[in-house]
Amino acid sequence: MEEKIKAEETERPEDKAAAETAEAESAETPVITEPESGEESAPEEEKTAGPEPKGRRGELRKLKKELEETKKKLGAETKRADEAEDRALRLAAEYDNFRKRTQSEKSGIYAGAVSDTLSGLLPIIDNLQYAAKYSGGDAEKVAEGLTMILSKLPETLEKLGIRTFGEVGETFDPALHNAVMHVEDETRGEGEIVEVLQQGYMYGDKVLRYAMVKTAN
Repeated sequence: MEEKIKAEETERPEDKAAAETAEAESAETPVITEPESGEESAPEEEKTAGPEPKGRRGELRKLKKELEETKKKLGAETKRADEAEDRALRLAAEYDNFRKRTQSEKSGIYAGAVSDTLSGLLPIIDNLQYAAKYSGGDAEKVAEGLTMILSKLPETLEKLGIRTFGEVGETFDPALHNAVMHVEDETRGEGEIVEVLQQGYMYGDKVLRYAMVKTAN
């Protein structure tokens, strides 16, 4: 008994405090139990992984929506481009047909004009050939034949839409006449044509040949 009391008396305060602390830690430490057979502990990642953040899900939905809208716009633009290309091809084909048709019509108009001109000139050519063949060197007959031919010439030209101009007594017009000679004559008016050296011809409003004339004053 005395020895026990001595031992308690000789126990240091530091050792007593350490013993109390150890007892408290052992009381607070939880007991870890092993999982029963057949049960597996969940992976550490699954235990720690939480739900996906709401902001990220919203961003993904927004990106998907933008992608769908972009695909729709791309499809519409592709369709529009195809339609534009189709219109361009049709327009090019129509223009080519128009060009060929116009060229053909132009050639036909030119051929028709040549044919009409020759048809109008053939009677004059025939009369000239008859006059040269049957005049027999008689100057009077030649002159008479030429007069008859010339009398038919205005009628022939009129059928072709050609008219003559440049007559004595007309007033000089630089848009129609070409003055190559000039005389002073008090009995004539200023710029009056006193002689026609070469008659002029017009087709519609277009001058085919200017009249060569002599003017007074």
